[in-house]
Amino acid sequence: MTSEQDLGWTDRRADTSLLVGIAAVVALVHVLTNGRYGFHRDELQVLSDARHLDWGFVPYPPLTPFVERIGLSIFGLSLVGLRLFSVIAQAFAIFFTGLMARELGGVRLAQVTAALAIALSPLPLFEGTEFQYTTFDYLWWVLMAYFVIRLLKTENPRWWLAIGATIGVGFLTKYTMGFYLCGILGGVVLTRARRYLGSAWFWGGMALGLVICLPNLMWQVRHGFISLHFLQHIHARDVSEGRANGFLSQQFWLCTNPFAVPLWIAGLLAYLRDRRYRMLAWMYLIPLALFVVGKGRSYYLAGAYPMLMAMGSVVAEGWAGSLAKTPRRAVEVVFFTGLVAGGLYVSAMLLPLASGGRLMKFALENNGDLREEIGWDELARTVAGIRDSLPADERENVGVVVGNYGEQGAIEILGAAYRLPVPISGTNSAWLRGYPVPPPSTLIVLGLSHKYVERMFTSCRVAGHNGNSLGVQNEESRDHPEIFVCGGPRLPWPEFWKEYQAFG
Repeated sequence: MTSEQDLGWTDRRADTSLLVGIAAVVALVHVLTNGRYGFHRDELQVLSDARHLDWGFVPYPPLTPFVERIGLSIFGLSLVGLRLFSVIAQAFAIFFTGLMARELGGVRLAQVTAALAIALSPLPLFEGTEFQYTTFDYLWWVLMAYFVIRLLKTENPRWWLAIGATIGVGFLTKYTMGFYLCGILGGVVLTRARRYLGSAWFWGGMALGLVICLPNLMWQVRHGFISLHFLQHIHARDVSEGRANGFLSQQFWLCTNPFAVPLWIAGLLAYLRDRRYRMLAWMYLIPLALFVVGKGRSYYLAGAYPMLMAMGSVVAEGWAGSLAKTPRRAVEVVFFTGLVAGGLYVSAMLLPLASGGRLMKFALENNGDLREEIGWDELARTVAGIRDSLPADERENVGVVVGNYGEQGAIEILGAAYRLPVPISGTNSAWLRGYPVPPPSTLIVLGLSHKYVERMFTSCRVAGHNGNSLGVQNEESRDHPEIFVCGGPRLPWPEFWKEYQAFG
């Protein structure tokens, strides 16, 4: 090996070490802060489903509960431990973003810039704070883009196997993978990559993806495509409530760091101009168009930005290299100062950096997701106290009826420490699990309005209140403050269950 080759390998190792270092710093911040507050309501749903593993669940595919089941077996109910898989996923996303810049011809500045642009963007930062399927979905989008770049750079069709496998795993994680698949297929048809349509490796990759996600597809067939109907309902709700508003504007400040916007725009334009890599432009533009027309949520497209940042960083590196030393330094200082400042600001908003004081107050005032992590253990403890206050004959045959999946997870997971019964819930996948047989004769009811409780149950009285010691206003303390003790339902249990399922 020549001295030039030795130097090249040394530089690559140093570049790789820098990327690993950036990802490790972000991971360390998450590990040090993720133990504050409590579980998010969405995490409680996943934890509940992790105890009832299947090849599908009503709101999402099976991979995330499966991974969480592994986490439970290793870490128990440790916030830091259970969120560690999300932290690792985001660290890999940062690292592979830097690798994409390298594969596209960027040297150290481009690789570091691309990695930092993702590490300091709001959505990726948030994805490391909770255990949700969106975290892994983000990583699969990044990995597919990396594999596509490798495919187009090396012209080795075997990369279609990696692409297909990632598509399959993606469909086991989140069904919005279908939009990215449209982008990949559209990119193949609309560019010179269409030559791969005649390759057995392309079709082998697509077949591999289908085989991987086939068990979930069969589960959907057996359950009448229940997730499709559920997602149609949720989408209609989101649109009616305005949750899809601001899709385009939030691409500039939520999915990416505002100071990095010029990078991803430059990356998109560079892909469009580059015959070899033009496919990646369509991998962004086609999902973008589908989400705009279909009124998707703004974060659905977040996983497409790392590949744009990677190319944009390469373009920016080339442009900066053409400048004289003084203006180049000035541009770099302004850019990186803005990027870091923006990242620190959103970190204070999105991460649980403090367990008290003004920093915690700032985060809770500006981040609704953090507010939804407050009060769940207090809820389980309150329900246990109500149970313990009942006469002995009622305690022996008591059930807990809940109105949403956060309450369901809190009673099932956190309530185990208080020996609470498995909750009765008609929400999402609990809809399929039914009610206890024989059913309980005394019910503790929470998460439902006073009017609904009086209509559906007998002999109801207010027995407690749902709140939290911090006085944080969230969905539970604001919308479901009262906890009731009731007799059985007014209808026979089978008839009540049909109506309650409709409510859930």
